[in-house]
Amino acid sequence: MNLQAELNKTEGFKNLELLAKQVVEGFIAGMHKSPFHGFSAEFAEHKIYNRGESTRHIDWKLFAKTDKLYTKRYDDETNLRCHIILDNSSSMHFPRMNSFSLDGLNKIGFSALAAAALMQLLKKQRDAVGLSIYSDAYDYYAPEKGSERHHQMLLNHLSEAVLSEPKHKPTETYKYLHEIAEKIHRRSMIFVFTDMFQTVEDDTRLFEALRHLKYNKHEVILFHVFDKEKEFTFDFDNNPRRFIDVETGESINLYAHNIKDSYQEMVANYFEAIRLKCAQYKIKYVEADITKNFNTILTTYLIERQKFA
Repeated sequence: MNLQAELNKTEGFKNLELLAKQVVEGFIAGMHKSPFHGFSAEFAEHKIYNRGESTRHIDWKLFAKTDKLYTKRYDDETNLRCHIILDNSSSMHFPRMNSFSLDGLNKIGFSALAAAALMQLLKKQRDAVGLSIYSDAYDYYAPEKGSERHHQMLLNHLSEAVLSEPKHKPTETYKYLHEIAEKIHRRSMIFVFTDMFQTVEDDTRLFEALRHLKYNKHEVILFHVFDKEKEFTFDFDNNPRRFIDVETGESINLYAHNIKDSYQEMVANYFEAIRLKCAQYKIKYVEADITKNFNTILTTYLIERQKFA
């Protein structure tokens, strides 16, 4: 990576909060055709006005009819607790992100910006948010809070994750999910961003760890992050290429077209197995293709928030 590309990438993620705001504002602007229009202030019910309370939400039309003072209670007065979990292993830094642009993110860049956009929505609704980041170690943990200082601290750690580019760092996701489950004591909505690249043994243990979160009565949403064109469709030309495992450093030389059909079949079967396992354990499974926009991520949050009680 040349110096100018590195500077472009670094400067891009220094503005993570601004980018997250742009993503959220664009999403909300398109919500006039959505059932979630006005989501941040949805009227829930009336309650009797108590002397000394703010008169801001008094329903004066109802007062004219009943001669009694009532205030409107809004859904966003019921604060939600959320915890975002980010896989920062080496495979999440694929493909190489030479410069920053919204249409050229790698998996960790997409996940960090998606997480920041979710945080922006949570902030609008005065919800508390926590963050865990792991690679081959439990790199960072912050409990759920709602302060502006806390929000800025989490944004900073998300930016650092994107810029870290860990070399040959595999991960034992299940190990850290168990640790996180032990740390979160109050019922929360948990978002997990990972590319699900595990060994068969790790895959079994991973779902045991996700079930651990479920046993603690958390709602778990798994965002399966991948580059559909490269990692699912395997869309490479037929020139000889060296494919390198970014977590182990192992490599293989081959013509992509020679294995494309069998590769697609194996990956499709693997993805379907993940989807079925999630359904079995009542974990919300969401495909997060990094070549798409963030609407699926944000819409999922709104749907799950409405169901969370």
